[in-house]
Amino acid sequence: MTGPKRKLRRIDVPFVSLGPSGVTVRDRLKDLTPEDEKVLRLVGAHMGALASKDLKARCADGLDHNNGTWAARKRDLTVRSSSRWAGSVTKATHDQWALSRRGQAAHLDSLDAGIRMLRHRLSLPVGQKGTRRSPGGYRSRHEWFVKSRRLAALEERRAQVAADRENGAVHVVRGGRKLLNSRHNLAAANLTEAGWRQRWEASRWFVSADGESGKRFGNETIRVTPDGEVSIRLPAPLAEYANARSGRYVLAAKVSFPHRGTEWADRIEGNRAVAYRIHLDVSRGRWYLDASWTRPVVQTMPLATARAQGMVGVDTNADHFAAWQLDVHGNPVGNPRRFSYDLTGSADHRDAQIRHAITRLLHWAKRHSVHAIGLENLDFTAETTREKHGRKKRFRQLISGMPTGKLKARLVSMAAESGLAIVAVDPAYTSMWGAQHWQKPLATPRRKTTRHDAASIAIGRRALGHPIRRRTTPPHHDQSDRRGHRTVQAAPGGRGREETRRPVTDRSHEPRARTGPTRTRATSAPKTVRAARSAKTWVQDSLLPTD
Repeated sequence: MTGPKRKLRRIDVPFVSLGPSGVTVRDRLKDLTPEDEKVLRLVGAHMGALASKDLKARCADGLDHNNGTWAARKRDLTVRSSSRWAGSVTKATHDQWALSRRGQAAHLDSLDAGIRMLRHRLSLPVGQKGTRRSPGGYRSRHEWFVKSRRLAALEERRAQVAADRENGAVHVVRGGRKLLNSRHNLAAANLTEAGWRQRWEASRWFVSADGESGKRFGNETIRVTPDGEVSIRLPAPLAEYANARSGRYVLAAKVSFPHRGTEWADRIEGNRAVAYRIHLDVSRGRWYLDASWTRPVVQTMPLATARAQGMVGVDTNADHFAAWQLDVHGNPVGNPRRFSYDLTGSADHRDAQIRHAITRLLHWAKRHSVHAIGLENLDFTAETTREKHGRKKRFRQLISGMPTGKLKARLVSMAAESGLAIVAVDPAYTSMWGAQHWQKPLATPRRKTTRHDAASIAIGRRALGHPIRRRTTPPHHDQSDRRGHRTVQAAPGGRGREETRRPVTDRSHEPRARTGPTRTRATSAPKTVRAARSAKTWVQDSLLPTD
């Protein structure tokens, strides 16, 4: 007798992800003179100090911030720089404060999830086993005692975070908390004190200017002409270093923006807003210029158009993409593909690995003439807590190391440039049902179908609007048509797709040439009475005439 069926959660409807809302391109500032570098350092240090003071003032205002305090801060900054520099600084301050508030809310949710899980497991008897959806009690009294102390620590930490959020207090480090903490352990960071000081100062510089539509070339503070000339409007205290009219300093370096240079040139020639940022890579000793602009967020294509030529289902894993092409009816076509990447090492290395894997995936999808890629809408916010998985440290590291947010943003942006749409689906049960319905049927002696390959088929079928399972329930045993035929199969034109699968015993009825010696022994007669009776031929007698 089987137990009650587990209740499944509701599956969200697939949708086409919106395209990117902004563009950023970068080019290196080559052939800078020593005077150019000196001016850039002076401008960065001066504006960085003003940005730090403005951020301190904004954090002190907390929830009491209003248009009046914003205007007062901007007036104070204008005296020491210019009105446009002050506008860029205050906008960057507000963005950083808002980002800290969002991070504070996420931290509060993480603490709540940990506290709920600890209270649940502490309420269970020691040694009680858990289920597939909920962990059980702790293994020993000692572990129960340690976790009870951790619960008290998390509750105290949550009270502090909740009080800060209620008061509008945030904790922000200009330059990054990670770099700040590495000052106390330079050996582990492979840095000297002088090297750390250079990185710390460079990370706190501020040489950024927001664009302004209608102005010449889209930016009055940092201006880049169509021929690549870069000029900066110096702040008032540094006006003595100007080498051009109107207090501007023209750099000796030229930029061209090889990537999306045509789109950038169209914007500046139309005097549309373009924001610029100049920064120094201390480890390489190179200066870079970033150009960014926004564009209207539009849906790349309707869902029906995205499904018109089939789909490529992609299962995201810790070290690779598992992809499989599906036709419009949800049938896998060809062989599965795997696009590997390595997420160890520095952030730049991880980012390059993700971009390379996405590029190969998009090129493969374009070769198969599909219009969209099916992808799980992953969110491990509630799954990464150590209180749920406990001793499964490797599993927690696995799901925490998957860059789901960055990967989704990268894939959506790069797919939009390739003319492909991203169809986001609910990730519920894709791995489990994919392995149940597709892993074994698609395995051959020459091809081993993995669980991830089967999950990619499940994701693709859900993106196409089909159920994951291969067939629906067959008709009733009375062979009537009141239930109808199975519809979740291949198209009617698919050769052999609508036929009944033959059982294994049917192979003996097929005529085939014998390769061995001819069988000469006669078939033995049945030994039982029932077998003998079944071997006789039954013939119906003719009807007798009646009066």
